[in-house]
Amino acid sequence: MGALAWLIIPVVAVLVAAAWAGWAQRAPKATGDPASLAEHRRFMAAMERTTAGTAAPGERPGR
Repeated sequence: MGALAWLIIPVVAVLVAAAWAGWAQRAPKATGDPASLAEHRRFMAAMERTTAGTAAPGERPGR
């Protein structure tokens, strides 16, 4: 009976590892094109706001 108990531990570990590997390899949830494009536009607008008016040292603004 003791040997059976020691055998159950690795069997359960293998089952848990297989379940986790299957979950980790699932396909990512696809986003629709309109949502993705809107998110990209918001990102670009935010980047333009944070970098607008800043110039590198020795460089004229607006260049």
